[in-house]
Amino acid sequence: MEYIHIYHTNDLHSHLKRWPRIQHFLTSRRTYQEAAGEEFLLFDIGDFIDRWHPLSEGTQGQGNIELLNESGYTAVTIGNNEGVNFPYEGLNHLYDNRKFDVVLANLYNSNKQYPEWLKPYKIYKTEKGTRIGVIGLTANFSLLYELLGWHLTEPIEELKSWIQTLRNQSDIIVLLSHLGLNHDEQIAREFPEVDIILGGHTHHTLPEGKLVGQTLLAGAGKHGRYVGYVCIQVDERKPIGKQALLYNVMELPSVPDEKAISKELYRKGKKLLNQKITKSPKEYHPHEPFQKAELAQLLCQALREWCKADCAFINGGLILGPLPSKVTLYDVLSICPHPINPCKIELTGSELKKVLLETRGEDWADQQVVGLGFRGTVMGESIYDRISFNENSDIFINGQELDLNQTYTIAVPDMFTFGHFFKEIFPQKKKEYFLPEFLRDLLKWKLEK
Repeated sequence: MEYIHIYHTNDLHSHLKRWPRIQHFLTSRRTYQEAAGEEFLLFDIGDFIDRWHPLSEGTQGQGNIELLNESGYTAVTIGNNEGVNFPYEGLNHLYDNRKFDVVLANLYNSNKQYPEWLKPYKIYKTEKGTRIGVIGLTANFSLLYELLGWHLTEPIEELKSWIQTLRNQSDIIVLLSHLGLNHDEQIAREFPEVDIILGGHTHHTLPEGKLVGQTLLAGAGKHGRYVGYVCIQVDERKPIGKQALLYNVMELPSVPDEKAISKELYRKGKKLLNQKITKSPKEYHPHEPFQKAELAQLLCQALREWCKADCAFINGGLILGPLPSKVTLYDVLSICPHPINPCKIELTGSELKKVLLETRGEDWADQQVVGLGFRGTVMGESIYDRISFNENSDIFINGQELDLNQTYTIAVPDMFTFGHFFKEIFPQKKKEYFLPEFLRDLLKWKLEK
């Protein structure tokens, strides 16, 4: 009989307050299980990095890689926060100093070859000869990857092309899936050969895992609230049992100076970003999301100019605070931390009218927004550039009354092209995404002009 112990994290999103405790726990479990002569594997399922945190932004993700190295991870796959939130060269060199494997089957260079820093899969052999095949897949944001110079394939189709190879070379197949729970369940139904799916992306929490057929699904939520654990019982290189559970990180033993350690990670990043980028003509004042503040208006104008659009709108909740008169990179990150890109959309006047009226709806400003790159809390009041309304709610674009039959271009934060916003209009329309720039890069550009 053999026991294989797998620990996993996912969707940490650079929430590092709990990291000292997580790291201590993982180190202690490795020591204990290796002393018992049992196998220990440690995986991260992506979105470990999120550039809202000064350490991640200031080191361009290298600080996060150091944390993974220090904790002795066996392998990781990437999430969209690693994949589409860095320029091509940023991702291509993100893992240069890694001490672990990067497994990802559906990401290629533009020439359809795998980059040197990843493997589609890896076989790990235990002391008793059991072969564990580990393959990684990431969410299918193929258009965004293409814009950055990568080629991303449809993940389930990619898995089909590798499953026979994994069958031939493995006794146990483990999938590191940054695809989301629905896709994990689909894979479990369509690929019963996969024994374990360690999941992420949709931040699902499976306290004791979930069996779909004979495949065990696991997921550890988000932001380091849990560490996942899967134990596989093996007899003569065949899995005969598997269990999953979650460790609540706040119930784990505390670490001396853990608050000071996490604060030091923040301070290190802040120091790297403490470069003055401009001296503003005046100080921008603190505000709440429901006010049409100067900074939000400035960002909206920058968005229109950058995209060369006829008009633009943003939600005021994108701006989280004030700026001093002498602005640093840290200041800009603090007030606009969102990994959100500019987007330009072509709409008819009739379609544009429907969109703009929705942004003036009674419940628009105070709705909670979760995900889609948004790192604020509420939507906030709509901010417009070259869009105006009269007392009868007639719409004017750059001073001219809206023509329902004319074609217009509007610049928006890309979050509005995902999720449930304007879903009857935006999904069918021609869109142009601007990568790798985030909205804060546009704000910085505008402040420096």
